[in-house]
Amino acid sequence: MRIISGTHKSRKIIAPKNLPVRPTTDMAKESLFNIINNNFDFGAITVVDLFAGTGNISYEFASRGTEHITSVDQNFGCIKFINKTAQAFSMPIHTVKSNVFTYLEKATQQAHIIFADPPYDFTVDQFANIVVLVFKNELLLEDGWLIIEHSKHTDLSHLDNFSDSKSYGGNIFSFFKAD
Repeated sequence: MRIISGTHKSRKIIAPKNLPVRPTTDMAKESLFNIINNNFDFGAITVVDLFAGTGNISYEFASRGTEHITSVDQNFGCIKFINKTAQAFSMPIHTVKSNVFTYLEKATQQAHIIFADPPYDFTVDQFANIVVLVFKNELLLEDGWLIIEHSKHTDLSHLDNFSDSKSYGGNIFSFFKAD
């Protein structure tokens, strides 16, 4: 994987092969960040990266100037890799080793963008639970977005607060916003 833009543009990051991850493709990531760039000032936002995996999305935000990033994953190997990479690149990424649902139940930190990239084999109910917890616990700041990455075989458009979706190959990004 590589960082698409910003201060670390074109840097390649090689994750250990034993991590249980499926990083967002460069093409999908570039398209997503073009959308985000048109709506947010990277230097002025707070981001939470759920199911952070390798930290791919967190690194992209950090490279573009975001200074408040929290990466959440339950796998110790993923958290260790994110910490090592963030330190090597001097990136302001705070990690939390936690089950994402437990984190969302207890979280008090609000964010402009909450990005979630759960396993593609999640049920619609599991995806819906992410949306419910984010909005029930008021974890988005005003005009904030919840973005969920999922496969083209999953439809989330019927869920509360759904705003839009964008498709890139087999990847879909569903956007959720407060009413």
